[in-house]
Amino acid sequence: MRRKLAVGAIVLLALFGWTAAYVQRGKVPAEAIQSSVIRTQALLDRAWALPVAATFRHGIAWQSNPSVCGAASLANVFRSFAEAADTEAGVLAGTSHCWFGICIIGLTLDQLAELARAHTKRKVSVLRDLTPETFRELLHEANNPDRRYIINFSRASIFGAGVGHHSPIGGYLEREDLVFVLDINRDFQPWLVERSRLFSAMDTLDGDKKRGLLLIE
Repeated sequence: MRRKLAVGAIVLLALFGWTAAYVQRGKVPAEAIQSSVIRTQALLDRAWALPVAATFRHGIAWQSNPSVCGAASLANVFRSFAEAADTEAGVLAGTSHCWFGICIIGLTLDQLAELARAHTKRKVSVLRDLTPETFRELLHEANNPDRRYIINFSRASIFGAGVGHHSPIGGYLEREDLVFVLDINRDFQPWLVERSRLFSAMDTLDGDKKRGLLLIE
């Protein structure tokens, strides 16, 4: 029994140490968070009124630690669909990828799809290796309330620092060519960004595969 407790303590210490290192590596200066994207109140108000964004009811359940952005994104999407697994803990239940609520190196897009399929009967698709034109075509469906997109992108491409991240897409302001990203990190919160910049941030590598979109419909 003592040996099991000792092993558990070592694992917890390792996890906490990794989390601290991950936080430091992913740190983005506050000024960059505010200045790198669009937060004009009038545009944000219009974005929150879009059909998909409205299903989130101006409420985002923030991720509990830096490693669970994928699980938190799924929980928010499931809540918007009124699915049962609408909490981070509910989404992570039964997964072998995350211990003690910490996903050691985060979740890949494929792992996130696997997790989504375990909790919903809706169709789940991974969309990657997209062209700018295909990305734009997909965004035309981002305001369809029967669909949800979660985007996997590199923060560094937009904010100048940070690591890979998942967040739901709340909609697309077509006239302005702006995408509404429902960032589930409390420090960032939802923001708008030019489609081309978001595509560039998505069109990056996570390991040996491109980042992309998770479609739930």
